[in-house]
Amino acid sequence: MRTEPNLTRLDRVFARLDREPERPAHLDVPRMSRHRVVLLGATLAFYLTIVVAVWTTSWLVRFDWQVMFFRPYQQWPEIHAFLDYYVVLGQRGPTAVMIAAWLGWRSWRQHTLRPLLTLGTSLLLLNVTVGAAKLGMGRLGPHYATVIGSNEMWRGGDIFPSGHTANAVVTWGILAYLASTPRARRYLSALSAVVALGVGLTTVYLGTHWLSDILLGWAAGLLILLALPWFEPLIAKVEDRLFGLRDAWRARRAGAPSLGGVPGVPGEVFPRRAPVDQPADAETPVREPAAVRAARAPAHPSILAPGPHATRTERTPVTPVGSRRPPQPERVQRGTASARP
Repeated sequence: MRTEPNLTRLDRVFARLDREPERPAHLDVPRMSRHRVVLLGATLAFYLTIVVAVWTTSWLVRFDWQVMFFRPYQQWPEIHAFLDYYVVLGQRGPTAVMIAAWLGWRSWRQHTLRPLLTLGTSLLLLNVTVGAAKLGMGRLGPHYATVIGSNEMWRGGDIFPSGHTANAVVTWGILAYLASTPRARRYLSALSAVVALGVGLTTVYLGTHWLSDILLGWAAGLLILLALPWFEPLIAKVEDRLFGLRDAWRARRAGAPSLGGVPGVPGEVFPRRAPVDQPADAETPVREPAAVRAARAPAHPSILAPGPHATRTERTPVTPVGSRRPPQPERVQRGTASARP
């Protein structure tokens, strides 16, 4: 009776690290469903509501000033050191490197570039949309506020919406977006929501953002995640194009010779060595293609007739017959009488 071995947790981890033989067919690509469209519309309405509330200096701006005067970093100084490190989870550079490393391993394991391309698309959308909003509204932060009770907009700032918060929503939420199972998607969605919420509140605690900046940052990041299914066809086309270029490069590499030879001369790796009896300063002959040699050959049957290839020892010596010394007319041969005066 055959029994299956009992795999330990470590064995399952190492089995998970092995590369799959081919691309899995069960990879679920999110689609723009009606439910997602409704959430996108609601989030966009919330986004515009926050902008209008700050623009009109409503009760939200007054609440921003109350929180700023409360100074949370002075109320709870014992957690200041921890939150200084925790806020790094919202910085674009470190989080992008960590998420790209994880998604790069997934791309290698599953034979697909979709995880990395999706991350790149989301970060590009984040930089364009959030950056344009920051520069367009130009709001100053709490540390640089000039007039108490004002909204501090259009004064050359770049604080509205919060980039830390939007980046935390996108970079950690992309893990839930690319999850392969519904259970993993639920867990990762809850984890990314907690991380993004904590990063946003941490910036309020440190006094670097208004509370309204955090609300707009959450909405900006969520809009990008909800709109990603519209970019899936473009991501698929880019992936097919990159794989096509890779296959073409592999085909050219497989058809090329292993060593670099003379251009235009197939099979010729190194130039031919000059014959032994050829002077050193003579020009080394270059081997021509067979078609060119056949066209230049004389049309004589004895020359064109094929024959066996002689070995080096059987070849006719090319040394000229006779002495190589130049003629010396004044020298008399040995054994003859010389006529001396």
